Amino acid sequence: MRDTEPRATPDTFSIADFAELPTDWGLLLQFTTLLYYLQVTNPDNGLIRDKTEPNAPASIAAIGMGLAASPIGVERGVVTREFAAKVARRQLRYLMELPQGPEPDASGYKGFFYHFLDIETGRRVWQCELSTIDSAFLFAGALTVSTYFDRDTTEETQVRQLANELYERADWNWACNGEPTLTHGWKPETGFIPHRWRGYDEGLLLYFLGLGSPTHPLEPESYAAYTATYEWKNIYGRELLYSGPLFTHQLSHLWVDFRAIRDDFMRRRDSDYFENSRRATFVQQEYAIRNPMNFVGYGQYCWGFTACDGPGCTMREVNGIERQFFDYVARGAPFGPDDGTIAPWVVVASLPFAPEIVVPTIRNFARMNLGMTGLYGFNPSFNQSFAVKDSPTGWWRSPYHFGIDQGPVVLAIENYRTGLLWNIMRRCPPILAGLKKAGFAGGWLAAI
Repeated sequence: MRDTEPRATPDTFSIADFAELPTDWGLLLQFTTLLYYLQVTNPDNGLIRDKTEPNAPASIAAIGMGLAASPIGVERGVVTREFAAKVARRQLRYLMELPQGPEPDASGYKGFFYHFLDIETGRRVWQCELSTIDSAFLFAGALTVSTYFDRDTTEETQVRQLANELYERADWNWACNGEPTLTHGWKPETGFIPHRWRGYDEGLLLYFLGLGSPTHPLEPESYAAYTATYEWKNIYGRELLYSGPLFTHQLSHLWVDFRAIRDDFMRRRDSDYFENSRRATFVQQEYAIRNPMNFVGYGQYCWGFTACDGPGCTMREVNGIERQFFDYVARGAPFGPDDGTIAPWVVVASLPFAPEIVVPTIRNFARMNLGMTGLYGFNPSFNQSFAVKDSPTGWWRSPYHFGIDQGPVVLAIENYRTGLLWNIMRRCPPILAGLKKAGFAGGWLAAI
C-alpha cells in the first residue's frame, strides 16, 4: 500500500491480510473520497458544499480541505498540475473578493470567515458564527497550495500571492478579545462567543497559524495559556494527553509531522503529539472492546468515536433499555457522549498512528455494506443499535457525506503512504515560525 516508510510504527500486514479489499485499497479509497472536491463544488466560484444534502451551503473548512487535497490530486494523476493551479487560483481569488466587514450579511470580518456561506453568493447564511477554527482549516489549505505550487508560471505565482494575502490579513490579536487564548469566534449580533480554545484539541493548529503570522501574530504567551489547561490522564493503563473525540487527535496532524518534535509540555512527559495520537487511537479501540453501554456491533475491529452525524435527537427503547440518541455531536471515548454511532472516516484518519489496528478495522468496515468503493467512499457514520426498516443493512447509516470528513481520509492516507503533506509543510515559513515560537524543537526541526 505505501510508497515510503514515513511513520515510526511498522506495518505488520501483508496484502493477503486485506481479504475482500481491492489490491490497492488505499489508492481506491483515496480516489473515491477525493471525488467529493471535484463534484460537490460550484464551478462558477470554487465554493465547496458542507455536505451532499441538496441545497447545503458552502463550508469554509471544506474549502480548506479541498485546497489541501489539491497536491494529492496532482501527484496521484487525478488532475494535471496546471488544472489544479487554476482551480486553486479561482477559489482563492473569489474568497479574497468576498466582502469583509461587521455587517451581518458579509462573508467575514477581520480576515476570518463565517462557518457557512451561500454557495452562490458567498454571503453568510443561518446567522452562523465567524469561526476561528474553520477559518484555520481554510488558511492551512491556502498555505498548502502556496507552498506546493512553487513554479515560476503565471498561475502558480498568483496562487502564492492570493494564498498568502488570504492568510496574512487575519487579525489574530482581535480574535483573542483581550485575553491570551483565542476565542471560538464572533457574531455581529452578539459579539464574541464566550468559549475559548483551551486544553488539548484541534485548536492546536490555530495557535501555530496565529503565532506564525507575519502581520498580526499571536504572542508566545497565548500558546502557554492554551497548554496550561491540558489534562494528562491514565486511561486503560495508557498515559496520554486527553481529548475525547478522535478527530481532535488528527486534524492538526494532517499538516504537521509531530514525530520526535516536542514542546515544553511533551518534553516534560517524555512523549510527543504523534505518540499521543497513537495512544488515543488504542484507547478508542479498547473502549469499543469493553463496550460499557452494550451497544450493538462494538468490538476490536468496530470503533471510531468522534464528531459526526447521528440518527437524530430522540429516545428509543433498544433491547429493553431506554437509549438517548443524538444528531450531529462530538462523540468521544471513554467518557462519551456515546449513542452507538461509529464513524469509519475517523478510523482511516488514524492510519499514520496505528496501522496495525486501523487496517483490519477498515477490512471489517469493507464487509459491512458501508460504501467503501462507492462514490465518496465510506458512509461517514452508522449506528447498528438504531434500527431502520427501509435500510439495506437494517440499521441507520448517514445519508450524506461531509466535506470536513473527506479531507482527513485523503490526507491521512497520503501521509501514511508518502508523507507528502508533511513534507510540503516542512517548507512552509508560517508553519515553521509558529512551531518554533510555540517552543517546538528536535527531530526534523533541528535540521531547519
